[in-house]
Amino acid sequence: MTERTQGLDEGEAARRLALVGPNQLDPPRTRSVAQIVLATIREPMFGLLLAASALYLAVGDLAEGLLLTLAAVATIVQVVFQEARSERALKALRDLAEPMVRLVRDGVERLAPSRSLVPGDIVLVGEGQRVPADGQLIDGELLTIDEAALTGESVPVQRAPGSAGLSDAIFGGTLIVSGQGVAEVTATGPRTAIGKIGAALATLAPPEDPLKKSIARLVGWLGLAAGLFCLLVVVTYGLMRGDWLEAALAGITVAIAMIPEEFPMVLSIFLALGAWRLGRHNVLVRHGAVIQTLGGATVLCVDKTGTLTENRMTVARLWAEGAQGPPTPPDASDPHPLLATAALASAPRPVDPMDRALIALACPPADARLERVWPLRTGRLAVVQAWRRGDQSLLMAAKGAPEAIFALCRLAPGETTSIRAALDVLAIDGLRVLAVAEAVGEGAAPDEPEVVRFVFRGLVGFADPLRADAAAAVREARAAGVKVMMITGDYPATALNIARQAGLDVRAGVLTGDDIARLDQAALRARLADVCVFARVRPEQKLALVEALKANGEIVAMTGDGVNDAPALEAAHIGIAMGRRGTDVAREAADLILLDDSLASIVGGVRLGRRIYDNLRRALTYVTAIHVPIAGLALAPVLLGAPPMLFPVQVVFLELIIDPVCSLVFEGEPSDRQSMRRPPRSPRASLFGPRQIALGVLQGLTILAAVLALYLWGLTFMSAAQARAGAFVALVIGNLTLAVTDAAGRDGRLLDARRWVFWTIAGTAGAILLLVFLTPGLAALFRMARPPAAFAAICVATGISAASWAWLSRRMRRPDPRESAPGVGESA
Repeated sequence: MTERTQGLDEGEAARRLALVGPNQLDPPRTRSVAQIVLATIREPMFGLLLAASALYLAVGDLAEGLLLTLAAVATIVQVVFQEARSERALKALRDLAEPMVRLVRDGVERLAPSRSLVPGDIVLVGEGQRVPADGQLIDGELLTIDEAALTGESVPVQRAPGSAGLSDAIFGGTLIVSGQGVAEVTATGPRTAIGKIGAALATLAPPEDPLKKSIARLVGWLGLAAGLFCLLVVVTYGLMRGDWLEAALAGITVAIAMIPEEFPMVLSIFLALGAWRLGRHNVLVRHGAVIQTLGGATVLCVDKTGTLTENRMTVARLWAEGAQGPPTPPDASDPHPLLATAALASAPRPVDPMDRALIALACPPADARLERVWPLRTGRLAVVQAWRRGDQSLLMAAKGAPEAIFALCRLAPGETTSIRAALDVLAIDGLRVLAVAEAVGEGAAPDEPEVVRFVFRGLVGFADPLRADAAAAVREARAAGVKVMMITGDYPATALNIARQAGLDVRAGVLTGDDIARLDQAALRARLADVCVFARVRPEQKLALVEALKANGEIVAMTGDGVNDAPALEAAHIGIAMGRRGTDVAREAADLILLDDSLASIVGGVRLGRRIYDNLRRALTYVTAIHVPIAGLALAPVLLGAPPMLFPVQVVFLELIIDPVCSLVFEGEPSDRQSMRRPPRSPRASLFGPRQIALGVLQGLTILAAVLALYLWGLTFMSAAQARAGAFVALVIGNLTLAVTDAAGRDGRLLDARRWVFWTIAGTAGAILLLVFLTPGLAALFRMARPPAAFAAICVATGISAASWAWLSRRMRRPDPRESAPGVGESA
């Protein structure tokens, strides 16, 4: 390492960071409290509350007008609290998504956040990465860079360090298509070329997804209906009773009761907190809409290296000159010749685990200088490097897939028989195998290595142990009806060995990339019904697998880490990029980023996705259910000629209970114990469609009928204020009972200690009602009077019974076959 590539010391870097600021073009976009408040004020609910307050003040009812004004303020406080919660969750996700760079400081290479870069830093850049800042190449090989983000030119350009014919300048935001190098940062943040022209970095905030749009449309139509009913009530009440002020209040009450303003808030909170929960389980969400898809995945297509295995390569065995043996130790003064050649075909600053394992055992000679690199590419699955030795001779070293090395050595089929036998022995033992070759010559390096005839030197077997949690994750996925497929570029025998250890179904054997190339779409779809292991698969063939699986009706989750994986990640229903070893291109194409590259995290994400989906569906169904009795009880007495039961004060009281119950109780519900023991839901099942609306309406009508009957019955032998009080108690208790029973799901855990939020809200609501009945002034504000004890007891029992019956009818209903896989009698 030269003095220039030692990098800055930490003290100097900190001083420069304080001077020039972080390496960011734009700060993350967040909403301030003031912006949240302004958005809330523009909501129809707030306007209706202010209108009701103004009417009460106009008729001289100061107390009720002030109470409604206080309720409006409480609504704002509640919204601000929930939105601030969502903003904190999104900020945590942005921190997780912070781009990382390979940085050299004090001569030590490490990963660091991109925002910590300062001018003078030394960074390592390579294929598939976004350049983190403007810089100058000082070491490495020829780089091909896509500068379309900066210049608009679609044709990639070439950059090289110290070249007379090519520029050595690289620019932040551009994409490295091929090559790797060492660069010194020259400008960061707004001082970069892209910063000067006002470009902005992509953020985590995705465009509004279809679900949010459909919910917004639903709320819009219901809002329109609420306006029409409001007008109907005002006209009907005014004509029937001649009191137009009371008519206006009755109309506003109906409108407040009918507008389900909780829908968009509940959806936003669930998606934001759901993404945050997934982030805590090492699954970073880039597109919020994928959360509802994740729980419905039917196939997980995963890589072997780093996902099923630890990606912790060690050289386990060598095969050279017909003999197999162990590698020489790291401190050996004279490493095995095969290791020495393999190290010459490895990157001097290795990132790949196999390169690291080789460099740890053998280093290039001190008098050798790297002159040319031919990286891995389609058609040549090998890396070739040319070194100029001290005697000016040229040594070319190659390592890669045995087939590629055989081609470079121009070996006839008969000459590879013994090599293939040794290869099979190593692969059956689960080792990943690379072949090694070399060529010695004079003069300049050739344009392409294929023009040189290489000499075969041997095979290197690498051990990569299975992750400790891989087998358990595969078992859990299979129990959940999710098929796990392993797609790897490794040797077939090695792939089968690892798949067998992980617990994949290997009865159908292995399908290779060559097999895939020979099959048409129909034949491939048929084979995918049985085969779970794919080997020697090229990145572009992943796309064919994804399309075939989708044609079979599967919901596909696909992992990828390379530039060529981007099309498959885009095509999959759920694209998952590797966070540790994935390229920036793969991350940009993916919906999720796996921070630890582990299959267990993917399966955990499926479990969380199912939990979020189930809880969100219950919450939206509950919101629908609870608005039916509120709207009905605000409207029905007016149409029946009875005294109004609900006024704006009572409706606002109920609304202030609904929001926290939905967003806190439903969102915090743990997973159903059976959620990972049932098959994925059908792709045709909607999160909130006609079936859920019908269920909510049915539940709501049950409570409405019971409470309305109570109220009309009470009017026959007591005052309207007493009947109203008893019926209101039944309505509140019915709402709360329905909330806890709906949230409990299919396992029926009603008294779980984790529901302390619900019991806190229920206790608070009960205390307020008790205070209303015991305080004459509050009773007058709520237009209630304490009912007889017997009637109050009947109201409490009716509220519990009505909500419980609604819940039991939901549990006993026949499952919708569209919501679960055929043959399984459980709904999603």
